Amino acid sequence: MMRSSTYSPRPQSPRQNSSSRFSSSSKTSRRTFTTTMRRRRRGRYCCLLSSSGGEEAHKIIRFSGDATTTTIKMMMTNKTTTIRKKKLRGGRVVVAANGGDNEKNKAPEPTIRGTNTTRTKEEEDRAFNEFLMGDIKKTFKKALKRVSSLPLAISEFGAIAGFSALGTVIEQNKSYAWYVENYPVGEDAPLFGMLDFTFILNSGLDHVYTTWYFLSLLSLLAVSLTACTATKQLPVWRVAAKWKFIKKPKFLVNSKTMDERESVKDASVIDLANSLAERGYQVFLREEDKEQYLYAFKGLIGRLAPIGVHFALLLTLGGCAYSALGGLGGSIMAPEDTSFTIADGLTRGSPLSKVPKFAKTNQVFVKDFTIDYLPSGQVSQFYSNLSVIDEKGNEVDNKVISVNVPLRYGGVTMYQTDWSMSSMRVTVIPKVEVDATNSDTNSESSSSSKSRSSSSSSSSSIGKREELVLPMANLENKGNFKGKIWGTFLPIGDDADASENKKGISLVARDFQSVAIYDSKGAFVGVRRPTSKKPIDVDNISLVVEEISGATGLELKTDPGVPFVYAGFAGLLVTSFLSLLSHSQVWGVQKNDGNKVLYVSGTSNRGKEEFRVEFDQVLDELPEYI
Repeated sequence: MMRSSTYSPRPQSPRQNSSSRFSSSSKTSRRTFTTTMRRRRRGRYCCLLSSSGGEEAHKIIRFSGDATTTTIKMMMTNKTTTIRKKKLRGGRVVVAANGGDNEKNKAPEPTIRGTNTTRTKEEEDRAFNEFLMGDIKKTFKKALKRVSSLPLAISEFGAIAGFSALGTVIEQNKSYAWYVENYPVGEDAPLFGMLDFTFILNSGLDHVYTTWYFLSLLSLLAVSLTACTATKQLPVWRVAAKWKFIKKPKFLVNSKTMDERESVKDASVIDLANSLAERGYQVFLREEDKEQYLYAFKGLIGRLAPIGVHFALLLTLGGCAYSALGGLGGSIMAPEDTSFTIADGLTRGSPLSKVPKFAKTNQVFVKDFTIDYLPSGQVSQFYSNLSVIDEKGNEVDNKVISVNVPLRYGGVTMYQTDWSMSSMRVTVIPKVEVDATNSDTNSESSSSSKSRSSSSSSSSSIGKREELVLPMANLENKGNFKGKIWGTFLPIGDDADASENKKGISLVARDFQSVAIYDSKGAFVGVRRPTSKKPIDVDNISLVVEEISGATGLELKTDPGVPFVYAGFAGLLVTSFLSLLSHSQVWGVQKNDGNKVLYVSGTSNRGKEEFRVEFDQVLDELPEYI
C-alpha cells in the first residue's frame, strides 16, 4: 500500500531503524540521499528518503520481506532512482541505489534538425550502435543464466528419460496393422484403455526417437549444458588455474576463506615443500628480499573434469541425434533357403538419412534356421546362418547370428529378433495304396503273370503318391488361439478346387517339434513329430509330416552415431571419476625477521575432513630448529 505524506526526520531507536546512504549522480549534479529502514510487522520495511540539501521525498514505500527492487520518483528533480534492499544476518539491511539518469542505461537522444549541435550523424550512429550492442549482450547474458539453471537441466533429463522409457515399452517402427492388433481401442488397451493405437500413432510414439519433440529436448539439453559450461565451469577453471603467492602473513592467519590456518615456530619452508611434494603436491617456491613464499596444489584436474563431463554428454547427445536423423531401420521376415536385398529391410526415418549404395545391390541369403529347446519344451535360442552376396554373386561375408550376436556389414547391423514358420512339407499317400502295400505278398505259389496283373490293376486303382509344400499362416490372437501358433490347410475330395465350402485336413503347430492334425470335420486325430516319418490315417488318406521350414525375423539398422555415443559414454565414466578428486591448495610465508615463524594455510573444494587430517600430518612432520 502506498500513501503520500511529508516526512520530517525523527530520532528512532537503533533497534527500529537501519540507515544507509547512497548517491544519485549525473553529469551536472550529485546528491546524496539517506534511507531510513523502519521495521514493521510481518517482516516488512518502510523506506524513507531525504536528501542532503534538505529536500525530502514525499512517498513512503513498503518493501516485502524478500529481496526486491523498487523505483522511487523524486519530486524535487523528477528523476528516477532504483533502490535495492537486501536483508542480511542480524536483521541488518543494506540499501543500494542507482540514479535513473545514468547515461549507460538509456539510449542516446537523437539530434533535432535545425538546432545547433556538436554531434555529427556518424557519432550519433556510433553511439546508438554501442548502446544497442550493449543491450544485446546484457540480454544474451541473462538468457544464458536462465538456460544454464540446474532445475531446468534436471527437468530436461527427466523428460528425455520418460520418453525413452515409453520408446522401450512400446514397440517401435512396426506396421499400422500390428499396432491395430496389439493396441485395440476400448477397455483392452493398456493404461485403463488410454494407450490405444490411435493415441500411439497420432502422438508419434511408434517412432518416438525421431519425433520433433524428442529431438527438441535433446537440443535444449545440449544448449543448457553449453551455457552452463560457458557461464559457470570455464570461469571456475580459469580462477583455479591462475595461482599466485600470498605475501601477507596476516591474511594467511586471519582469512576466513581458508579452511586450515596455522603458524609454526622454528620451522623451515623447505621442509614444508618436501613434505607436500611427497604427498603428490606441485610445489612452487620464491624468495624475495630474504623472504620465502610457497604455493602448492594437487587435484587441479578435478576442476577441469566437470567440463569434460559436459563435453561427454554433448557428444552422447550428438550421437543420438545423428543416429535418429541419419539412420535407417526396418525389419523383415525371411524364410529359410531364400534371399532378400538389404535395402528391402531398410526404411528412411528422416529426409537426412541415405541408403548405402551396396545395400541396393547386395543380398542376404538365409542358409539355415534352427532353434534350441529347453528340457521343458520352451525355446532357448534360435540361430540363423546368413551369407552376404555381392552383385557379382560372390559370398563376401558369412555368420551364424543369434539374439545379441548380430551380423555387421558395411555399416548395416542385422539383429536376430524373431522367428516364424513359413511352410510345411508333407507326403500324401492314398489309403488304397497303403492297403495294397500292406497286403499279403508272401505267397510263393502264385505265377509271375498273376503278379504282374495284380500289380497293374493295383497301380491303376491306387492313384498318385504326392509330396506337397503347404504355406503356413500365423494364427496368433485369431479366434480362440492364444500365443504363438501357426496352421495350414490341406484340401481333399472332389470339391478341392471349389471356391467355397472346401473340406480338408487342418495341421496346427506351436513349435518345430510336433504337429497337431484335425480331420475335415474338425475332430482331433493325433500328433506327429516331423522327424518320426510315421504316417497317420485321416479322411481315407495316410499323411506323413516330413519337415517344417522356419523363417528368421531380422531387424536391420544403420546407426552412424553409435561411435560417438560409445565415445561419449567412455568419456563420461572417466570424467565423472576425475571430478570426484579434491583440488587442494596450500600457501606458506616465512619472513627472516629473527622469529623464524612459518605461516601456513590451505583450502580444498571437497573432502574437507581428509584435507584437515592431511594438513595436520604435514605440520606434525616438520622438524623443529632450535
